[in-house]
Amino acid sequence: MSNEARANYQPFPLTPWSLIGRAGDSNSDDLDAQRACLNDLLQRYLPALRAHLIYGKRMQPDAADDLLQSFVTEKVVENGLIGSADRDKGKFRTFLLAALSRYHVSQIRKAKAQKRSPGDGELVAFEEYHEPATDEQPQRAFEVEWAKQVIAEATARTEKACAADGRTQVWQLLKARILDPALHGVEPMSYEDMVQRFGLKSPLQVSNLLVTGRRMYLRHLRAVIGEYARNEEEIDEEMRDLRAVLS
Repeated sequence: MSNEARANYQPFPLTPWSLIGRAGDSNSDDLDAQRACLNDLLQRYLPALRAHLIYGKRMQPDAADDLLQSFVTEKVVENGLIGSADRDKGKFRTFLLAALSRYHVSQIRKAKAQKRSPGDGELVAFEEYHEPATDEQPQRAFEVEWAKQVIAEATARTEKACAADGRTQVWQLLKARILDPALHGVEPMSYEDMVQRFGLKSPLQVSNLLVTGRRMYLRHLRAVIGEYARNEEEIDEEMRDLRAVLS
């Protein structure tokens, strides 16, 4: 993203659906800002789409990167795919995943056709494209990567809020007891060890601070999800989906 584009992009803090709207507005009076929004949107979603191709469709990483680049160029940029997203018709990530899946199938068909009749053009290497899997693995690969991004964003916001509010101990305890074990598989620190390490008075104080930390984290997690969901019912549904994916 260019410095000029960043300057145009910074003034409006965007929730994802407003970001989607600006990214898909090809008639915008400020094309630099529109391109900056599109770039930001792609940065949020490309890791999950890439995981979908590599772990779900079983593509080699280089082939997945090539397919994603073509998808972005042909469908997102040239054909204005983002502008056709409709919040009333479902989740944006579902819309984007469906579009990539259709594009992947079209590339398979093109590769097959060129393999049968190469003509004068460059032959697409068919072995780089694989038939879509018929089970739920492709969808799951995408959802797992997406869940990781949601968790990472909620974690970053919680850490920032704790630092801003002078609640360093809350963050340290939350990280040692809950987040690191959940996210990185380390052993949770015992209450007695936390009392000693962080200079606290008792396990009860640890427990009280952890309650505060959990509440803060849950609030930020719901806020992240709330940028994509329209109401509390949808947020609750997303929370259930998140738990199911991460389990």
